[in-house]
Amino acid sequence: MMKYILVTGGVISGIGKGIIASSVGTILKSCGLHVTAIKIDPYINIDAGTFSPYEHGEVFVLDDGGEVDLDLGNYERFLDIRLTKDNNLTTGKIYQSVINKERRGDYLGKTVQVVPHITDAIQEWVVKQATVPVDDDGVEPQVCVIELGGTVGDIESMPFIEAFRQFQFKVKRENFCNIHVSLIPQPSATGEQKTKPTQNSVRELRGLGLSPDLVICVQDVSSIYRVPLLLEDQGVVSYLSRRLNMPIETRPRKMLTKWKEMSDRSDRLLEHCSIALVGKYTKFSDSYASVIKALEHSALAISHKLEVKYIDSAYLEPSTLQEEPVKYHEAWQKLCSADGILVPGGFGVRGTEGKIHAINWARKQKKPFLGVCLGMQLAVCEFARNMLGWKDANSTEFDPESKHPVVIDMPEHNPGQMGGTMRLGKRRTIFKTNTSVLRKLYGDAEYVEERHRHRFEVNPELKSHFEEKGFRFVGQDVEGERMEVIELDDHPYFIGVQYHPEFTSRPIKPSPPYLGLLLAAAGKLQSYLQKGCRLSPRDTYSDRSGSSTPDSEISELKLPSISSE
Repeated sequence: MMKYILVTGGVISGIGKGIIASSVGTILKSCGLHVTAIKIDPYINIDAGTFSPYEHGEVFVLDDGGEVDLDLGNYERFLDIRLTKDNNLTTGKIYQSVINKERRGDYLGKTVQVVPHITDAIQEWVVKQATVPVDDDGVEPQVCVIELGGTVGDIESMPFIEAFRQFQFKVKRENFCNIHVSLIPQPSATGEQKTKPTQNSVRELRGLGLSPDLVICVQDVSSIYRVPLLLEDQGVVSYLSRRLNMPIETRPRKMLTKWKEMSDRSDRLLEHCSIALVGKYTKFSDSYASVIKALEHSALAISHKLEVKYIDSAYLEPSTLQEEPVKYHEAWQKLCSADGILVPGGFGVRGTEGKIHAINWARKQKKPFLGVCLGMQLAVCEFARNMLGWKDANSTEFDPESKHPVVIDMPEHNPGQMGGTMRLGKRRTIFKTNTSVLRKLYGDAEYVEERHRHRFEVNPELKSHFEEKGFRFVGQDVEGERMEVIELDDHPYFIGVQYHPEFTSRPIKPSPPYLGLLLAAAGKLQSYLQKGCRLSPRDTYSDRSGSSTPDSEISELKLPSISSE
């Protein structure tokens, strides 16, 4: 029987339900079980695709092109699984499916109501999605962790709570349990912890018909990799194995050693490496959650402590020098003092000229640079303006009248609708040369499959002008029409990718473009490439430690093999 673990949150939103749900999944997976995860978002949007990053943080993209909540990114990274768009359930999706059924006449003239029709649809969705394999071995999951977004008591999450109230009786008590994550405030005046808000939250949940089996409060820790270890120390595995009657091997400790190694290492790092993140949503770090994680994974792999310098790209523009000179000089000081420069994806014209100034600095000063999606497109614009002499070179997204449209609209784009009209999901990129640095970082692969999310791309007709000047399009799509990877000759590390490599970065398998950026910023890239892309022994995880995943996958998870120095 499938085991369901529902994670709810109380007192405040953003309490850390996603990390708790991921961590519970991780320790169960480390016991040899196959685990899947579902995130429920009670908002009425069909998906997260049209959100501003300031609303809910970044939009995470899945293999199938699903634009989903960033918590699914946590599940994928912690559990090393591949989810689909149906693992993110929203009120909009449920109502849409029920209304479509009603229009088709499936309810035979009945009055369609929240109970039973909406609540039944929620339960059917969960049961169906829980059985979809998410591991590479294609085995059906045994445990499904469900995170209910928002806070208990919200009007919009009521139908979901009612659905799970019914669900616990349908699947029987030994197959369903509820973990409640709550806040224990500690007023500075008294210094003692107060449990009253949690008591009220639990009472409200009980009033709605769900009784939490476990109320979790985890103190703030130095690294999120410590959370699974903390839960395991508190006996969560043995409790769940009794409560859900699960045949668990009681040896997660050995399997979690890699997590312990990671968190110990992140606490012990001495060498620093700073990366300037030049974007337009820098006031809210969740806007670039996966980018930051990919940088952290790479920094950890080379034993450096990461310092991210957030720079609002608009502050780098000459107009800021007139209006707010202090912000202008502070932004440039941060940029110039960083070891590497990263320009991530984004939409809209604001701040693009500032990004182009940052790219120009990275190119001229030979600073390690990585441009992702829009960052790659702007690198093309910068090179066209300053090296090809096309002063008005631009993307048609920002200047439709440009005489040199180096970045153009794509055929898939449907201008009428905003949602789901981009080139989305996993696509293949083929390397056109054997000498590419990025190809070497990918382990000399002939092609890579990475996730995309963009509307515009490099104009293929102008390709030859760039290549004559040493600006190479080393990766292209299968048809050879779309430019996917750029590299610049005579530069320590100047790379742009049209895809988003951060979405597939894992703690123990860092994303190659980000790893290259960190290696170059730390001055280690050349020796890494000369050693055949191997890390030194102190930079790899021990082979004795097992892994945080079932045995069958351990072999795939090891970092590049250890070489003797």
